[in-house]
Amino acid sequence: MRDLTVLIVDDEPALRQILGNAVGKAGYQVLLAENGTKALETLAAEVVDVVLCDIRMPDMTGIDVVSKAREQGIETPFLVMTAFASVNTAIEAMRVGAYDYMVKPIRNEDLLNRLAQIADMIGLRSENKTLRRLVMGIDSSHCGTRSPAMQRVERLVGKVAVTDSTVLITGESGTGKGVTARLIHQNSPRHDAAFIPVNCGAIPENLIESEFFGHAKGAFTGASKDKKGLFQEADGGTIFLDEIGELPLGLQVKLLHVLEEKAVRPVGAERTVSVDVRIIAATNRDLAAMVEEGSFREDLFFRLNIFNIELPSLRERREDIPDLLRFFVRKEGRKMGLGDAVEVEPEARDLICHYDFPGNIRELENVVARALILAEDNMIQTTDLPQQLLKLQTGVARSGLTLREQVRQFEIDAIRRAIDECDGDRRQAAKVLGLGLSSLYRKLEDS
Repeated sequence: MRDLTVLIVDDEPALRQILGNAVGKAGYQVLLAENGTKALETLAAEVVDVVLCDIRMPDMTGIDVVSKAREQGIETPFLVMTAFASVNTAIEAMRVGAYDYMVKPIRNEDLLNRLAQIADMIGLRSENKTLRRLVMGIDSSHCGTRSPAMQRVERLVGKVAVTDSTVLITGESGTGKGVTARLIHQNSPRHDAAFIPVNCGAIPENLIESEFFGHAKGAFTGASKDKKGLFQEADGGTIFLDEIGELPLGLQVKLLHVLEEKAVRPVGAERTVSVDVRIIAATNRDLAAMVEEGSFREDLFFRLNIFNIELPSLRERREDIPDLLRFFVRKEGRKMGLGDAVEVEPEARDLICHYDFPGNIRELENVVARALILAEDNMIQTTDLPQQLLKLQTGVARSGLTLREQVRQFEIDAIRRAIDECDGDRRQAAKVLGLGLSSLYRKLEDS
């Protein structure tokens, strides 16, 4: 049974005490409020899972309490209590956002059964959120690869995912570090638990400690209630620390403590809280160089760099560009309501495949999204591409070779490089490149 915190709101002290005792004996945490005003104050200051609230109270009705809570953005389920003669009033409370109602006198057994149902509902909502994250992650952010460089990455992901090892993902901006981290989590024993991504460079320095580790009520001005940190939110699952190189030195020390002790101390708290969290970190910076210059702790670097996955730039895996192009055209086309009918003009495709993409996969995705906005008749043409690609078209014209000839030369170079990497095994090279063996021979003969 889920450990719920139940707030009981009733202006009759005896009834509050009776209900509180019954709920407490069942293993739930109990909070008491004698009127609607106190109830709203408690909801604003405490973490409450369920409110058991009387309809008739002197300062405000249960309907008013539910309505005001919803206006303040409080989504806690309300179970309202009413006399038989006021059932219509209870139904009105449900119209403004109450979960359900119970008719007085309330039997303890009926109340506990209803709380158990709500506990199951809360657990199911949490599971559904996790499932949606997983499905959306798989469906919208992952594309198969054919390049040897990325196939090596996928092998490493498969190896480390089934372990509980800390992972450091490195590579240029836009190479897919976040997607790789999510794939590790999705293929790990923790896949049913939370995956919490955190951009270490996006949180103001004075808030990082509170965001990471939480804080106790009264720890600082504005801390009106206890707050769980991101590490506690990720308990049992994975926390992804993106841009780890941006973490201030003071926080690096505390992160090292979390890695070593598997516990966090919320700001202002007297005790540590145990956490079971897998850490995946990522950076586009040279952490080893930062260690040398003193801006990154050596001991933390070694604790994070237990298993390193280096992601190649897009220019190092050009074989994947056609598949990525099709993937993003389909993905972005669906977002814009264009379905799967969008095509790419051959010359535009050649320009895209020949471009270096200094912004890597993220830049390719942006290029496709921009082109789809400009495209007419479901066809992406060269005129729909940004200036940096059109400049490439001018440069190719000046080189004396057509774009197709240059792309053809690149294709031959890629085949020969794959054969070299496979120690001369042309059958294996064809497999790596996603070609039939006869197609590989034909392309070589035409060169």
